[in-house]
Amino acid sequence: MAASLGLIALLFACAFLLGSIPWGVIISRVAYKKDIRNVGSGNIGAANALRAMGKRGGASVFLLDMGKGVLAGLLGGVIWPRWVDAASLGIADARALCGAVALVGCVWGHIFSPWLKFKGGKGISVAFGCLFCTIGPIPALIELAVFIVMVALTRYVSLGSVMAAVALMPLSFFVYQGSPASIALCCIAALTVIWAHRGNISRIAHGEERRLSFKKKEE
Repeated sequence: MAASLGLIALLFACAFLLGSIPWGVIISRVAYKKDIRNVGSGNIGAANALRAMGKRGGASVFLLDMGKGVLAGLLGGVIWPRWVDAASLGIADARALCGAVALVGCVWGHIFSPWLKFKGGKGISVAFGCLFCTIGPIPALIELAVFIVMVALTRYVSLGSVMAAVALMPLSFFVYQGSPASIALCCIAALTVIWAHRGNISRIAHGEERRLSFKKKEE
């Protein structure tokens, strides 16, 4: 049991470090000679990157943030389950637990990046990348569909992100039936993403949130 718990802790650490890579800051400084944290909302994610660096910069940040989630998902969904002894932990499915641990790890790493004094992004891009490799393509695409529909209807990227996080909770009950720990971890990840959007939620409620616009020219 101790060995398996150690492996789970190591998985969380690896996923956290992957998630903590601040691609928004790196790309803005290296390619655009600016700090994304000093532009727009100050967030390091893809939505603010789109506003600060144009479509190419926004797409680059989105793909790289999603990519680190994919890597964390591969660790949790493919590699680690081969090493973890499910029976010693009293669970039926090591893959479910490892996938959920990787999800929380990469989301927390992105939101609480140690390289940025434990500040970071909002977690939606990295979460989607991880979910694609853990809960599977179809549930992950449902998540993406919720996000796209909400953004298309409201042009609030933050609202799309929040609703995708909300949708993850019932989805996790369906995907991880029989694995309460995995469901709980998915709900923790979803609630963390919602918490990270608390300022956006307040601005939406007061009519102060910026809507997504593609009219701005690239720099």
